[in-house]
Amino acid sequence: MKILNPHVNLENFFSQLTIGTQPALLLDYDGTLAPFHKERDLAFPYPGISDILNRIIKARHSRVVLISGRWIRDLIPLLGLEELPEIWGTHGIERLKPDGSYDVIKLADLTSELLTLVEKWAIENGLKDACELKPGALAIHWRGKPEVQKEEIRKKVMTEWTDRAQEAGLSPVEFDGGIEFRVPGWNKGDAVKSILLEMNHDTVATYLGDDLTDEDAFRAMNNRGLAVLVRTELRNTAADLWLKPPHELLDFLWRWHKTVDV
Repeated sequence: MKILNPHVNLENFFSQLTIGTQPALLLDYDGTLAPFHKERDLAFPYPGISDILNRIIKARHSRVVLISGRWIRDLIPLLGLEELPEIWGTHGIERLKPDGSYDVIKLADLTSELLTLVEKWAIENGLKDACELKPGALAIHWRGKPEVQKEEIRKKVMTEWTDRAQEAGLSPVEFDGGIEFRVPGWNKGDAVKSILLEMNHDTVATYLGDDLTDEDAFRAMNNRGLAVLVRTELRNTAADLWLKPPHELLDFLWRWHKTVDV
């Protein structure tokens, strides 16, 4: 564990969790709660993560929200949770509330058509297993492939689709392990801002994430709490604290639970 922001006092942060309104625990999934896996449907949480999350959710002392780049329907089977928390999927394009209600933004016809075309092109070019179509977005993954092959895929995708995607209102966004074409104006930072706007001004929150796409969320915290980078190796980041998974991550979540559950 390493404090990255000299203005952050971890003891003060935890002491504030018991003051004021219900605190918010905001969590990325892949790379944060679960290790990356070449087979995305096998990326289960680190040992012990589902257990502590079950305890926090059942205690009702925190607003628990998962904010993921995944399609919500693909994420749920991996969680191993007895009760689902609030989930924002596809970087905030879709939202599943604890009461089971579901919202997703409406896409323009041109956007939907282009996403379908990109998926068809990827399949025709031998990238079927690397292709992930979601509401308002399509990701092409290259994690786990040799460096030469990664660069070949990246160059081919960017050359073929960048201009056409932008014409259709999509933004090409690179992440740690691939590239995604998605509706602009919706990222994890927008999800965090929306959540914080729904909560009282004195709400203490934390966001835990690992990827470059989580940097938007770190910046959106805007002194409302703690931005936490969960990653085996440190990189340049806007986060306040760095945790190495899984042990430091588990320690943090257990401390959160024991502190708020009073």
